[in-house]
Amino acid sequence: MMQLLIRNEKDGILVPIPQYPLYSASIALHGGSLVPYYLNESTGWGLEISDVKKQLEDARSRGIDVRALVVINPGNPTGQVLAEENQYDIVKFCKNEGLVLLADEVYQENIYADNKKFHSFKKIVRSLGYGEEDLPLVSYQSVSKGYYGECGKRGGYMEITGFSAPVREQIYKIASVNLCSNITGQILASLVMNPPKASDESYASYKAEKDGILASLARRAKALEVAFSKLEGITCNKAEGAMYLFPQICLPQKAIEAAKAANKAPDAFYALRLLESTGIVVVPGSGFGQVTIISLSPKKTIIYSLRS
Repeated sequence: MMQLLIRNEKDGILVPIPQYPLYSASIALHGGSLVPYYLNESTGWGLEISDVKKQLEDARSRGIDVRALVVINPGNPTGQVLAEENQYDIVKFCKNEGLVLLADEVYQENIYADNKKFHSFKKIVRSLGYGEEDLPLVSYQSVSKGYYGECGKRGGYMEITGFSAPVREQIYKIASVNLCSNITGQILASLVMNPPKASDESYASYKAEKDGILASLARRAKALEVAFSKLEGITCNKAEGAMYLFPQICLPQKAIEAAKAANKAPDAFYALRLLESTGIVVVPGSGFGQVTIISLSPKKTIIYSLRS
């Protein structure tokens, strides 16, 4: 889709920050411009249309032709689940601004908060009465997430709606150039698209395993959320979905000075010290595009450095 959408450096793609780094990498690979919009940590990593519109207008004022909006729901690496009302606003915004909506929904099975529910963007688009002529939408799914796979199994698919026949033909051509995934990935993809039905002999065992895996993931997410909340200098939003938590870590002034003396950013310095002391590998928050905030009173820095 990036290859299709991006013609030159004047074509831009709106991407959430903190972001899944594959988006910035693929945009750079195809010579486009990343247009960031920032998720609001204080509202549970909420997506605010006002900020997206501000970033869109700023990009356009610089001569960037913004062509698409990426939405990751549930969030990666932030783990939030969008409210249905928020999704309606996003769809209306894309329609009004003439943007392609790229809906990354690969964690749709991983919902842990009792008050949250996954709604596909296709469902939202259709419930607004929009048809094939109204909004181009691309919905992504993967076999390596959810409950059915793991990252070693490579397979995925997308559904494209709202594109004209000539454009769809070009998408098929681009896809056909690539080699297919391995056999196990293809088998798993077919199983994800066609899981056992209630009338099938295997359904009972399938459902038991599915429910067990999702319950286990939910317990682990909650355990990590609780653990972070008990640690000094760390705050973290609740685990709503996906497979990630994105805590905020406050470092004392001496740690900031030690990082400066080592000629390293505070979040990178922390991540390296953690690795050396415990063997635990984490990613500095700046690796996801998140800004490091330095507060002068009290003297501390706020970093986002764990994807767990």
